Amino acid sequence: MANIQYYDVILKPVVTEKSMNLMSEKKYTFLVHPESNKTMIKEAVEKMFDGVKVDKVRTMNIPGKTKRRGMTYGKTAKTKKAIVTLTADSADIELFAGL
Repeated sequence: MANIQYYDVILKPVVTEKSMNLMSEKKYTFLVHPESNKTMIKEAVEKMFDGVKVDKVRTMNIPGKTKRRGMTYGKTAKTKKAIVTLTADSADIELFAGL
């Protein structure tokens, strides 16, 4: 396994209608490094955002889709998504405040 630092774990937030509705329940969705595990994701979120305490992390692996352009076939990259649930006394993540 590669040496992954905490700032390499979280790639970007997922901004969809469903993920925005989950924010009212203190659940935030991120695209994460494919080789990261739940403890690495928990540490990365707590280090990157001040006053945040993670209750649990749920992850899902998303396989690449087969795409076609003319007669040529290819696959998109596989990704990993994480839904991070914060504790009740935790501060909100300010990254999503203006959305």
